[in-house]
Amino acid sequence: MRRTRIASAVLLAGAVTGLAAGPAQAQEYRYWSFWDGKGSSWAYATEGPATVRPADGAVQGFRFAVSADSAAAGKPRAAAGFDAICHGTPAKDGRKRIGIVIDFGTAADAPGGEQPPKARTECAQVAEDASAGEALAAVARPLRYDSNALLCAIAGYPKSGCADQVKGAKEPASSAAPSSDAAADGGKAAGGGDGGPSAGLVGGVAAVVVLGAAAVWQARRRRG
Repeated sequence: MRRTRIASAVLLAGAVTGLAAGPAQAQEYRYWSFWDGKGSSWAYATEGPATVRPADGAVQGFRFAVSADSAAAGKPRAAAGFDAICHGTPAKDGRKRIGIVIDFGTAADAPGGEQPPKARTECAQVAEDASAGEALAAVARPLRYDSNALLCAIAGYPKSGCADQVKGAKEPASSAAPSSDAAADGGKAAGGGDGGPSAGLVGGVAAVVVLGAAAVWQARRRRG
């Protein structure tokens, strides 16, 4: 009987762990992601353009695309080369030069009825303490933000909407639209949001079940 109870607990733990590990189709969103230029390549930004203050010679990229999270987000398709972008802009005392790459994405990722403009590069010459967002505003107005400071449009694109869900995709067990910080800093997707069990919660339950079964077995063994 004791073995049956312990075995049942372990089986329950295995079932719960399996639920946590099961694949979930992430909901996709249409939004602007933010990138740091690294030599000729790109790295997903860990801060938003409103807070990061790049040094002179830095390159920042913005890409409009449909994706579920940072792991799947499309990078800007132009190279992140500062010299190629800012070679025609001489240095000035008290100012810094930031290369800006703006990739408006593909027609497949565009909202209905819109066509993405051609990708462009700009050299923003701004104050030494300017943020990446201020550098972007210097060369790509108008920018549009929502009430939560989510970056919605660059150079007026898209005309409407902001981090909208892409219709037709299945709702996952755990998903959420990019937060205001996420879209501003690269569109990182958050977890939770629809009441489904998160992997952390389910995994924690599984651990409690396993540890509880082990404790019961040890206590009964000592009494025996």
